[in-house]
Parts: sequence; structure tokens; C-alpha cells
Amino acid sequence: MKKVLFFGIVITASTCIIISCATAGNRVEYINRQIKIPKIQRIIIFEPEVFPDIEEIKEPTNTAYFSALSDELKNLGDYKLLRINSIAIYNSTDIETLKELCKNNNADAVLIPKVKYFKVGIGKYVFSNQVIVSLKLYDKSGNLLIETSYDTFKTNGRMLGSAENSIKIGTVGALKKMSQEIRRNNLMQRKLLTQSN
Repeated sequence: MKKVLFFGIVITASTCIIISCATAGNRVEYINRQIKIPKIQRIIIFEPEVFPDIEEIKEPTNTAYFSALSDELKNLGDYKLLRINSIAIYNSTDIETLKELCKNNNADAVLIPKVKYFKVGIGKYVFSNQVIVSLKLYDKSGNLLIETSYDTFKTNGRMLGSAENSIKIGTVGALKKMSQEIRRNNLMQRKLLTQSN
């Protein structure tokens, strides 16, 4: 009887931990609720800032990121992507440069990514490389609209898998969260506008 009770408690605790980890990995870091997010058609996209800064992982990271990004944006709508073959520093973005890029390219928004790698394993045994994909979306006026992140390990509880697959899952997860929050924000703005009239 004690073994059955102990086993039940362990299963319940494990389930709670897995569920809380799943929601912790997929989140909105920031959303600017003061601004009505405009209709976005043309998006400037930068190469992801990669951490750790190791040259050998940058090209495979870019390939996996852009593949997942273009596929997911096709699923979400009719977007035109303007790719910039350079990195925008994630935590210290030059707003004037973003505004100038949007003006010169007739773009509606700029997407700035960051991919942070970490290893999952026990001691010297590494099972897989996981990533946290973070995205910031700026409008053409340089306003930060939304920031999301997706942790492939916490969200999916993945122990195995290639780094390339982790990047694709993280990119799609962060984009989906961003899209959901933008739709939710625009619905709230419309409701407030309707109530004020």
C-alpha cells in the first residue's frame, strides 16, 4: 500500500513539473500594448545572433533558422521577407538603423533573432544540443512591438534530437507565440475602440 501511494505521489509530482516546464519555455517577454500593431506585409529579417559565439555553428544555425522562418511565415500569411546578411545585436539594437532600413526598403517591420545553445546531459554524457530562440519585432517607426522566446527543452521536454531540429522547433514555436499575441492584442484594441464609440 505504501509503495502504491509513493508511486502515485511521484507520478503526480512529475506530471506537475512537466506541465509547468512546458508552459515556462514558451513565453512572451514583452508586448507593447500602447501601440496598435499595424498590418505587416514586408519584414526585414536579420541573421540570428548565436551564443556561444563559435564560427562553426553559425552557418548551420542560419540555414535551419531561415528554413523554419520562411516555412512558418508562409503558413501564417502572405509575407515578403527581405533578408539582411548581417547580425543585429539582440540586446543593443540601433533603432535609427532599423528605421532607415524600413524606409529604404519600404518595409513594415524588422525581426531580430537570437539563438542560444545549451547542452542536455548528465556529467560528461551529452544527449543533445537544445536552444532558446528569442525574437524581437520592431515596427517601421522603431517601436519594439513584441518579444518572445521558446526553450526547446523546457517546452517539449526533449532529451534527444539534432541541434538543427531544435532550431526549427524553437523558431516555429517563438513565431507562433508572437502571432497569437499580436492577434490577441489587435482584438483587444478593436474591443476597446468599439466600447469607446
